[in-house]
Amino acid sequence: MLSNTNKAHLALLGANVIYGANYLIAKGIMPDKIGPSAFVFIRLFFGAILFWIIKFWIKEGVEKKDLLRLAFCGLLGAAANQLLFFNGLSLTSPIDASIIITSIPVMVLIFSALILKEKITLNKLLGISIGGIGAVLLIWQGHNTQGTSSFLGNLFVFLNACCYGLYLVIVKPLMLKYNSITLISWVFLFGFIFMFPFGVSDLLATDFSSFDINTVLVIGFVVIFTTFFAYLFNIYALNYVSPSVNGSYVYLQPAVSFLMVSIYAYGLGHSEYAQDINLIKILSCLLVVSGVYLISKKPKKNLG
Repeated sequence: MLSNTNKAHLALLGANVIYGANYLIAKGIMPDKIGPSAFVFIRLFFGAILFWIIKFWIKEGVEKKDLLRLAFCGLLGAAANQLLFFNGLSLTSPIDASIIITSIPVMVLIFSALILKEKITLNKLLGISIGGIGAVLLIWQGHNTQGTSSFLGNLFVFLNACCYGLYLVIVKPLMLKYNSITLISWVFLFGFIFMFPFGVSDLLATDFSSFDINTVLVIGFVVIFTTFFAYLFNIYALNYVSPSVNGSYVYLQPAVSFLMVSIYAYGLGHSEYAQDINLIKILSCLLVVSGVYLISKKPKKNLG
């Protein structure tokens, strides 16, 4: 029988495979079938409903003084984060997006130093520098017209990583105070409110009559798996493994994305993705992953 720790690792594996697959799956219907902002509208709307259904069984309120911070968390961690990510993904390569996303721990460290005054060690400074070079190299590579890369799309995804990194720092005090389901329910509710003006016009302009079974299945995957189950898997895992272990699984996302794009380009004959894998992207990926590894590496204890 599996231990709770092994179950936690399986949950993290499942969550990050879902995230890795999401880059190509979600991009597959944008913007031909649905605009990115309309997609975010649907994701936040149904995500909020699902989380509040679970929240109904958790009898926990929030203090009025925390509502402003929760609203800011909703703005950064749901509205801005998802609008930037989906608009960026619709413009750029799934591989580019998956590599840039791994820079989130770098952003968390920078914002932690600026806001929480946490000390940056030499190891972490080196990690920020190496990871930053990899991210900038990849964003700049978006100027290359080969494949599906895009400078603007890469920039949007990077800004999404900045927003999410800042969100993780700001939400930290609340995580010590409230149940995780309580937090995400409020974050999604406020996120939906902030996103509404940006997403509703895109939603109303959507031609739902053009939706086929594939479109519905993709939207269902993003709402049920990428939004709902992946988050629950992460919450479950945090009960049994450290946040650093949880964060290390982000390395899987580019690997899954590389694999899926390769199958899509060479196995299924989608030539537009054939040039998405090149030496610059592999180098960028190695730099970002190395940087994040240095940041997350715990210093050796002095036994002398």
